[in-house]
Amino acid sequence: MNGVAAGAGAALAMACDIVIAADNANFIQSFCKLGLVPDSGGSWFLPRLAGHARAMGMAMLGDKISARQAQEWGLIWQVVDGGELEAHTQALARHLATQPTYGLGLIKKAIYSAATNTLDQQLELERDLQRLGGRSDDYREGVSAFFAKRPPVFSGK
Repeated sequence: MNGVAAGAGAALAMACDIVIAADNANFIQSFCKLGLVPDSGGSWFLPRLAGHARAMGMAMLGDKISARQAQEWGLIWQVVDGGELEAHTQALARHLATQPTYGLGLIKKAIYSAATNTLDQQLELERDLQRLGGRSDDYREGVSAFFAKRPPVFSGK
C-alpha cells in the first residue's frame, strides 16, 4: 500500500491476507464527515482487525491513521521505507509463489474460520485440514526435500 487508503480503499486493504505499507501511507475512514457509514466491508473488517474501540474511533472521528499505527493496531502486516516498497513486495510475491500453495490455502481456511468457530470446532477443523495437507503432494515434497537437504519444489497439489 502506498499513499492514502481511504474508505473503500482501506476496506480493500483490510480484506487482504498480507498488507505491506510504505512508511508514509495512511488509512482513513472519513464516511462520518459525509453522514455515511464505512462500506465495502469496512465495518466488518475494521473491528475484527483493530478492535471495537479503535474501529469506533476511526469510523466516528475520521482521523488519519499512519502506517506505523495501522501496524501496531493489527490492520497491516508490515511497514517499509517507501523507496523499498516495490522491491520488498515483489520479493514477497516471488517467495510466496515458491511455497506449498495448497497448504497456504488450508492455512487461510483455518485462520478465517477461527473468527466464528468455537475452540472445539476449530480443533476439529485443524484435524481435518491437517489430514488434507498431510495427504498432499506438497507435503510429500516438503518432507523429501527436508531429508535430502535440498530446496523443495512445490506443485500446489
